[in-house]
Order: sequence, then structure tokens, then C-alpha cells
Amino acid sequence: MNIPFLDNWRKRHGMSRGVAVMTGGGHDNEGVSELLSECELLRGQAGSAGIELDDTAASLAAIDQLLPRWRDDSETQQWLGNDAGLYLGTVIVRTVPGAAWQVWPNGRPVVRLASGREIDVVAAGHDWALSGSPELSQLYAEASEA
Repeated sequence: MNIPFLDNWRKRHGMSRGVAVMTGGGHDNEGVSELLSECELLRGQAGSAGIELDDTAASLAAIDQLLPRWRDDSETQQWLGNDAGLYLGTVIVRTVPGAAWQVWPNGRPVVRLASGREIDVVAAGHDWALSGSPELSQLYAEASEA
């Protein structure tokens, strides 16, 4: 959604777009997982390129091959970065044993691996959307080995 005055306010106050999950104390991990796995913009971009997002490592590798047409539009880039990070997290949580969503006190969702290591997948998604690096499939490979 393009709201120019809100974008200008965010810039003046040093705020960027991102994802925050607010919970009422108890964590409904299944509900949080469902919410975070939507990734509507990324699914649309992938679908128009003939890529099906099936929550597998192979789909991450396919996303890495998308032409970065979004880099000319900062708003799309921000939202796509969110979606890419959330999709990465979704694939890790669904396929890596012991991985789960964790919500930091500030509302930011991260993935906690069985080893205790936390991955800020939203930040990783933004890096990917901005520069293509690190690749989502590489981040997944590192998480699955941890």
C-alpha cells in the first residue's frame, strides 16, 4: 500500500518497514506459522515466473534465480524482502528438525534452531531483495547443517 505521508514520516523518524508479530503473552506457534507463511507478494512474483512455492529447499533455489525487477521500486523491494525472509523462515521451520518461530520482545519474528542459534530471517530477506546476496538457498543450507 502506498501512503506517501506515512513513508515520509518513517524516513524522518528513521523507521523502516518490517514485520512485527504481537502476541497476547502465550504463543500459538501454529497460528504464528500460518500467518508468517502467507508471503503473498513473493508468491505472486514467483507464480508469474512459473515457480511454485511448495515450502521446499528447491523452491528457495528457484526464487534465487528470479530476475530482480523489483529493485527499481523501493516499496516493492521492502515488502518483497519481508516476504522472502518469512518464506525462508517458513521453509526452515517446516523442514529442519527442531526449528521453530521465536518472537523477540520487539515483535520481530526469527527462527530458532535446535542448537539455540537464532536467524533473523527478515533481515536476510531484505538483504536478498536488495542485492541478491546471500542467496536464500545458501541460508537454508547453513541452517539445515546447524
